[in-house]
Amino acid sequence: MKKTMLAVAILMGGTTLAYLGARTLDRPGAADAPPSVSMKDWAGGLEARGVKVSAGVWDLQSGKLVEGWHETDPLTPASTTKALTTYALMKAWKPNYTVPTEIWGDLEQDTVKGDLVIKGGGDPLLVDEQIWGIAESLKKLGVTKITGRIVADQSAFDGQLYGNGWEDTTRNTWPTLAALSVDFNRAAEGSPYTTDPTAFAESTITRILAGDGIAIEGKSERGSAPKLLMTHDSPPLRELVGDINKFSNNFMIETLVKRYGDGNSAKGVQKVLGFYKTNFGFGPEQLQLTDACGLSKQNRIAARTLAIVMRAAWFDFQAGPEYVASLKVIGAEPFKLRKHKDGDLLSDRIRVKSGYLDGARSLAGYLQMPDGRVRVFAIILNGESKDEDIWEQVARWSE
Repeated sequence: MKKTMLAVAILMGGTTLAYLGARTLDRPGAADAPPSVSMKDWAGGLEARGVKVSAGVWDLQSGKLVEGWHETDPLTPASTTKALTTYALMKAWKPNYTVPTEIWGDLEQDTVKGDLVIKGGGDPLLVDEQIWGIAESLKKLGVTKITGRIVADQSAFDGQLYGNGWEDTTRNTWPTLAALSVDFNRAAEGSPYTTDPTAFAESTITRILAGDGIAIEGKSERGSAPKLLMTHDSPPLRELVGDINKFSNNFMIETLVKRYGDGNSAKGVQKVLGFYKTNFGFGPEQLQLTDACGLSKQNRIAARTLAIVMRAAWFDFQAGPEYVASLKVIGAEPFKLRKHKDGDLLSDRIRVKSGYLDGARSLAGYLQMPDGRVRVFAIILNGESKDEDIWEQVARWSE
């Protein structure tokens, strides 16, 4: 037994040391890692077109820079911002964390007297299927009728519906943020976000509960003081982060960071920055954030900063496996992903978070080499660029 405990202690100690040691990379400008001719040509060609470049690739195990180009220059990262904000949340809340939605009412026998109050907590995945589950849970409590209305309680969040720093982006891409949000606050995928998430939530929940057999009379009468009837929990954070990073869901990460900030978006972003200042030593030279999703063009991240975080996550036994699994597996994108001479596709050896805004394009992630070694890389381009501009260099790094 003692030997087993000692072995576990050594293993966990080694894991902890590996994680702590992974929160850095080779010092910038390492003399033994000059950019290759091909990288100089690639970056030089982009800069000749007026595109700013921050890019680098590092050996994952040792942290040594393989090659880089202005890898310490902070640029606008677009949605690769989510690679940092999701990791901060997984460290603060742990992968199994769930977001509660509370259901309040005055239940007498089978009837809720007065209104049924749904108190939102910032669940970013409260969709029709989840609401149907709430209806079924209410029926198990015996509820068959509500004499009042469905009322959305939005008090967990402040009244600011939008994130900060979005003024320079197209308004129809702005998700609306509320403590009780249903179906991502839009009627259908691709449709505009509602500007009244309270009314949208109340009407959607009313429709689903009524459709599941709960009569809602809509009277204005009041019952006694409502009591907590039940709590509905969101899927665990690891699943939410998977949706955020694979589908680059702006609404979901902004909602979660707003919850992290006790209902205030700016406070949530400051807490993310505080996490990176405390645990990684990042100051404004390495990381500047105005929002959580990357819609803000005021965000500034260097390629090296992205790579440091992603390398640390790889060695993080607590949150790393879920974090790496949350990243996108490249499939049918319109890039020409070259086959290696051994016949394997680059798409089989890469896990990434991508980003795009007007004037900003980025990619960061993990790349497995043909010999099995893994590298961590990041590329941020600011200016008029194409997807192929990034994948041209990634394909070279993969050989």
